[in-house]
Amino acid sequence: MSARLMFPDPQAAADLLTFASRAVRLGDGVVRLRAAAGVLVTTAAPLAPRGLLDATPTVLGLRISEVDPELECDLGVEASALSLAPDDASAIVLPETAVAPAWAGISPPRGGWEQTASLDSSILAARAQYGIAAVADALPADPGEDVVRTVRGQVWGQPDEQLGGLPLGTAFAAFALGFIAGAEQATVRSSGVWTRVTLNRGHVLVRGPVRSGLTAVRSTGR
Repeated sequence: MSARLMFPDPQAAADLLTFASRAVRLGDGVVRLRAAAGVLVTTAAPLAPRGLLDATPTVLGLRISEVDPELECDLGVEASALSLAPDDASAIVLPETAVAPAWAGISPPRGGWEQTASLDSSILAARAQYGIAAVADALPADPGEDVVRTVRGQVWGQPDEQLGGLPLGTAFAAFALGFIAGAEQATVRSSGVWTRVTLNRGHVLVRGPVRSGLTAVRSTGR
């Protein structure tokens, strides 16, 4: 029998499948499943760079749910391969094989988060819609995959004043993964190069900017 994720009730299992169905249409369509001590952390990457010259920011979507306390795992799977067990509505059947996306090797810190700001959910929704329209307007007819990635990277990687300087892709991830539902204030926290935007339905984590190149020359004496 294939390995399963056991949830406390059918609703929790259905929530994971809903999140996975949204992740299928975004990024590489992979979700990372990490479980320990009865907590399942499911992560997707709506936006992630491919290569050093890719301007796409690393923007992750994360949901936390209760799961079998005896389960311990850390694996990536194709989101489309997850399915509800035919004999148990509280169980999700895992695919036979796992995958290892590059973004899964870049983990946000578990501690050291400090609140820095808050964002109204209506602003996130409005900026997501603006970005979606901007991508559509910038794409030529019949674009290839490379052109699509370049345009998306340019649009979603732009620091947005209404988002407090976070890349526009932050709003896209929150909107596309279904984290925006009604009026609420999203809490913004930072830890090192990471920023986390927390809504009732999930978290959006943004990495960067990453410094590269030579550092400034410093005086060391006479």
